Parts: sequence; C-alpha cells; structure tokens
Amino acid sequence: MKMDAFDFELPESLIAQRPLPNRDAARMLVLDRESGDIDHQRFSDIGSFFQAGDCLVLNDTRVLPARLFGEKKETGANVEVLLLNEGNADEWETLVKPAKKVKVGTEIIFGDGRLTAVCIGLNEHGGRLLRFHYNGFFMEILDALGTMPLPPYITEQLEEPERYQTVYANKQGSAAAPTAGLHFTEERLDELRAIGVEICYITLHVGLGTFRPVSVERVEDHEMHAEHYEVSAETAVTLNEAKKAGREIIACGTTSARTLETIMHTYGEFKKTSGWTDIFIYPGFDFRGVDGLITNFHLPKSTLIMLVSAFAGKEAIMRAYREAIAEQYRFFSFGDAMYIRKGAISV
Repeated sequence: MKMDAFDFELPESLIAQRPLPNRDAARMLVLDRESGDIDHQRFSDIGSFFQAGDCLVLNDTRVLPARLFGEKKETGANVEVLLLNEGNADEWETLVKPAKKVKVGTEIIFGDGRLTAVCIGLNEHGGRLLRFHYNGFFMEILDALGTMPLPPYITEQLEEPERYQTVYANKQGSAAAPTAGLHFTEERLDELRAIGVEICYITLHVGLGTFRPVSVERVEDHEMHAEHYEVSAETAVTLNEAKKAGREIIACGTTSARTLETIMHTYGEFKKTSGWTDIFIYPGFDFRGVDGLITNFHLPKSTLIMLVSAFAGKEAIMRAYREAIAEQYRFFSFGDAMYIRKGAISV
C-alpha cells in the first residue's frame, strides 16, 4: 500500500493556531462507519450520540513542559531539546535540534545551570539519549525551565498552557496532548455520566511515535516507536463487562484506541497491565476492542490518518476529509472533532 494514498491538499488557513474560547464549541463531523453517511454537528451535542451503558475511554496522560532551550557547554551554541521517554535513572530519550551538533559526550547547560545534560547515545531522526544532572527534584526544575511542546505547525504563542491539557489530565509523562480529549469539559463529562455512560481511564504517554515522520514509500515498511501504557483493574473489569453485554466502547483519541487494541490483540480480553506498545494500525487491521472513535483531523500521510482509515474505511475517511475542507473545518491539534460511530442516532 502506497503512502500517497493517504495524501491530501490542506489550505494552510485551516490549520488551527489557537484553541477556541470554549473547549466544547468545536464543530464535529459525525461519520457512520457502516453506511458512510456524514452529519455536521457541534461537540457540545456529543451527549446526543451516547446511550446508557456505553463506555467512553479517556487517556489521562498529562503533558510535561518537555521543551528545553540550552547551550552547548563548549561553544555556547543554542540547542533545543524535547523530552520523549524517561529511561533509567535521569536518562531520557529526546529529540534535539540541531541534532548534528550534539554528539556523544556533548554537554548542554539549561537556564542558570540548575540543569545540565550529557549526550550518551544517538538515535534516528535527531534522537539523542541524554543523562541529566541537577540538585533537587527534576520535575520542579522542569516546571521552572521547560515550556509546553506544541507541534511545529502551531506557530502562535499559547497564552494559557492548560489549554494544551485535557481537563482530566492526571499522570505526567507525555510529549504531546491526546488532542481529541481537549474538547471535553467537566460539564460534558457530567452530562454523559447522567445519561448512564461509564467513563474509564487508560494512560498512554505520547512520545516519538507522534513526532516521527513516515519516510517510507510503502505503508507496511513503517515501524512505530514504542510508547508506554497502563490500564487499571477497574477499567479492565468495566470494559470486559461492557464487551460481554454487547455495549459499545468508544475510544477518545487514537492513543486510547491503540492502547485498547494492543491489549485485546495480546490477551484476547481487557486486563490490568502496563507495558510498551508499537502497534501500527492501518487498513486491513482487525479491530477487536473499539466500537466508536472520537478524534481530530490528522496530517496527510500520517500514521493517525491511517488508523482512522482502518477504522472507517479509507475511501470514507478521504471523502469525509474532502467535505471537512469544503466546509472549512479547523484541522489538527486545536481543530474540530470527528466522531466515527457504528450507526447513526438522530439528534
């Protein structure tokens, strides 16, 4: 399967540069994955598409202020570091710019010198393994020196960093937000609970898998980078009961979907577990855990548009994207929402 099959032209004006004043004010394209029918709604109407007993799965990861700006100790040259995954004690997998200037042994000084790092390993695509040195608590120093790691297509300054966190963000560890969840407010979640929707939480810390470009010509040749996930016993029990009863499981975001499908493909049921997943979902994938998917509009030729194409069908997704562009939907992290569901419910 060729990568070009997932390409499309997007006017730059449709790339959302800032969040809307109200989280749930986004537009929402509703796609029926059985018929291919498309409806246009508002995210504030999300409750109209749920029934009592449905399970909504949210990723409760919290974004770290993971972007650091430092200087090479030897030359004073500027270096930008993006923290991705924490490894052994004080070691982090990172992306570095300019990567070619940071070799094994290079020392980097951040801020007033409260934090320093030395490069101890080289990875692909500008990846560097850094060992950090500091006095005190790393997270406190990171809060003081780090900034929110917004995607490169967002060029405007974010005035309220919390707008790049979901309202239910709880467990620190991500280099990017699970952006489909940015639309939810506490009021919308309370509305779903009042309907009888069961809300479950999983954790997947977003890392290099989100940032790594797809550089191959054939989809099948791409290799995903592993990201850490965790599922509690309570969530596993709730989801297994829903699955046995034939109730729908709706994943909020591709990160939630990847976590659920990783577990179902590994164990054949939901269970309390944690680990690393490099699952790559593209057309032809057999979904075993997810019935519905809330997501945003994704970049051309990205692994995320491949995932939603696997879930709803490539032709249906590309047609929906063409209609979204024609209707001037806002795209990417701060953009509008898409709800891919099994069957339609009139509102």
